[in-house]
Formats: sequence, C-alpha cells, structure tokens
Amino acid sequence: MGRLVRALAVAGSAVVLAAGMVSLTLTTPASAASLTEVTNFGTNPSNLRMHLYVPDRLATRPAILVAVHYCTGTGPGFYSGTQFASLADRYGYIVVYPSATRSGQCFDVYSSQALRRDGGSDPVSIMSMVRYVQQRYSTGQVFVTGVSSGAMMTNVLLGNYPDVFAAGAAFAGVPHSCFATTGGSTWNSQCANGQVIRTAQQWGDLVRNAYPGYTGPRPRMQLWHGTNDETLRYPNFGEEIKQWTNVHGLSQTPTYTDTPQSGHTRTRYGGSGPMAPVEAISMQGVPHNLPVNAAEAIRFFGLDGSAPPTGTPTTPPTAVPTTTPPPTQPPTQPPTQPPTPPPGGGCAVSYTVNAWNTGLTTAITITNRGSTAINGWSLSFTLPAGQSIVSGWNASYSPSSGAVTARNASYNGTIGPNASVGIGFQASHTGNTGKPATVSLNGTECALS
Repeated sequence: MGRLVRALAVAGSAVVLAAGMVSLTLTTPASAASLTEVTNFGTNPSNLRMHLYVPDRLATRPAILVAVHYCTGTGPGFYSGTQFASLADRYGYIVVYPSATRSGQCFDVYSSQALRRDGGSDPVSIMSMVRYVQQRYSTGQVFVTGVSSGAMMTNVLLGNYPDVFAAGAAFAGVPHSCFATTGGSTWNSQCANGQVIRTAQQWGDLVRNAYPGYTGPRPRMQLWHGTNDETLRYPNFGEEIKQWTNVHGLSQTPTYTDTPQSGHTRTRYGGSGPMAPVEAISMQGVPHNLPVNAAEAIRFFGLDGSAPPTGTPTTPPTAVPTTTPPPTQPPTQPPTQPPTPPPGGGCAVSYTVNAWNTGLTTAITITNRGSTAINGWSLSFTLPAGQSIVSGWNASYSPSSGAVTARNASYNGTIGPNASVGIGFQASHTGNTGKPATVSLNGTECALS
C-alpha cells in the first residue's frame, strides 16, 4: 500500500505509469474511458498533477470521486492499482487522480496552510481539480478516498471543505491535524507512532477550526485500519473515530457492530444502516499495506446504485505495491539499567474500554506524577475473567490473559516528570468488559481512573 517515509520522502520505489497518456490543455471533456492528464486546471500552489477518468456511460449528474495516492505513488499508479476506475465504468461517476510532485511524492497534511480552508498548498490544488470537473460536467455530489498519505488527505479535505465533500473513505490514515508540524518539518513521529492522544472534543475542535463559522452538514466518514500497522500505528484509528463521531455530535459507543468477513470488525456510529455517519473497519493482523476494498467504499458513498449495475466486481480487493518502510527516527534502545520505580508523587493510569459484542479495545494513559523521569517501565494488571489480548500497540504484553505485564517499546521507555505515555490493546471477551481492580507501575500501585 505505500508506506510513509522519513521527511515524507521514499527512495528506491517506483510505479510504472500507464502508457499512452495525453496532455490536455483544452476546456473540452477528457476522452471517454481513458485516463487523461489535465493541465492548466486552475490555482495550483503546490504544483500537483491531475489525471481524469470519465467512463463511457455517465450517470445523470455524475458524482465526482477524488482518489488520492500513497507516498511514492502517482495518480496513474493509483488508477491502475485500484478498482475505482472499473467501478466508475459500472456506476457512471467521474474519478480525479491527483499526483504529488514533491520529493517522496507525499501530500502536504502537516503545514498550517494545508490544515485550514483555502490556506494554500495541496488542498487548494485538489479543490481546483474538483471545480474544473464541475465546470465541464453537470455533476452531483463529491467524494474523496485515499490510502496512507492519501488517507490523511481524505481527513484534511473533509475537515477543510465540509460544504464540498459528501463523504470520504480513509484507508490507513490519521485524524485531521494529527500530523501538524512546526518549523517546516514534514514528519510527525508522535502522530505516526500513535502517541498523539486527545479527547473527542479536542479532535472535533481541530476540524471545526479548519473552517471557522461553518454550521452546515458534515461529511460522512468511513475508516479502515490494520491492527498491525507498523507505519501509522493502530491507535490513530481510535483517534479518527473520536474525531468524526464528535464532529457529528455522536457517542463513541457503536450503534451497530458486525463481522463482514473473517478478522474484520465493523462498527457504525449514529445509525445501523450502510450509510451511517461514521463507519469504521478494524482489520485484525493486517499491516500498513492493507487491501483497498474499493467496492465497499463505493457502497458507503451510495454510488453503487447511481446507474444500473452490469455485474459485480470479480477482482478481489487490491493492495497497492508496498514501498520502503520509513525510518521515522533512530530507534531508542531499551534501557539497560533496571526500571526505576515511580519517584515521589506516584503515578496515575487512565484505563478506557470501548466494547462490542465479543471484543473490546482499551486505551491506557500512564502519567508520571513525580519530579524525576522514569527510565524503563512495566505496567502490571490482572484482566477480568474471559478477556484475552489479541493485539496491542506501543508496548509488549505478556501473557494474553490473567496477570498481564505491559513493557515499554524501544521508543517510549522514558516518562518525564508530569509526562504521559499512551498504550493500548484489542481483546476478546466472554461478557465481562470491566477493567482491572488495580494497576501497578514498576511495582508501585497507581491511581486508576
């Protein structure tokens, strides 16, 4: 699927572009049923490229789908590596494929310009592409989908332009503004590692602040994430759910949960139907290079009934070519000295469970209330009977049930004075979704909330 790279640049990866591309500078529509490059499409502050796919048969007032590639990718590569164009042939919508041209071919989801409406950079360029198509076709609703860097951009576009986009589908992304940086940096290690934890209200405010004063309807959001994502780690999935449920004024408790296929847990918020305001699919054991289920995204958008279908897709969900994993930062070696006990002041642990019929996720925040750093830590607790850890993040967990010890990862072994570390896990349960009675950090019991 494409993995983000340090400084949002990747070396040693290439995608073969589709042959026979034609540069278009006229104002007439692109040739039907062919991928066509469009130039001079409007304001383009970040020098993106635009490719357009218009199927032979268009629905009445066809929808526009913006399909945004992963780092090291291109629009033509995303066109040939996913099913969005073939589904456009079936259902009659138009697809816009932006291409990033900066080093590493990642989209700007980090600058202050990109994170506010009409602030500049890539979102403004993409909006020019949308308006170009709207001016040349009698179009309907607008949607956006993307993978990795493109999933981040999906979050950004829905936040910046809620009056333009009806819905989005983000495959392995992070919340709007999670990747924000200062000083010109293009990489946010804390966000990538799933360490940026905020309240639902704080996440929602970041979206609302992207377009101050807007009071209209908000786009629906479909989220996909693998529990073993090694690039944009799994906690980002929960933070996205917090953000978009808050934006819609919804509870974080699912209104509907099912298992559409083995290893997939689907939760819906604010409704139980196929077009709920927020839909989230957790993919057990799947890494960052996750399959892109284009048909399910199109279903969520409501586009699978826009024209009489001529059949159902026979090709399984596709995975975009994997790229070099990012050396996000030099790994911190685990401390060699024995873990230090919490200094005077003790420790506090926030333990939050989000459960459904047979499963749950737990978000844990460990806070050092002392005046000196803790170097190396282990958190001990006893899971309620019937709970068994399936996977975890930001710590190693052993054993999977009963008296469990969570030990620090290589990059979060130090907890500074009055600082916190966020960890968590996904577990199965047989009915008891409670929390431990006590939690101890390096042998010292912590205040538990």
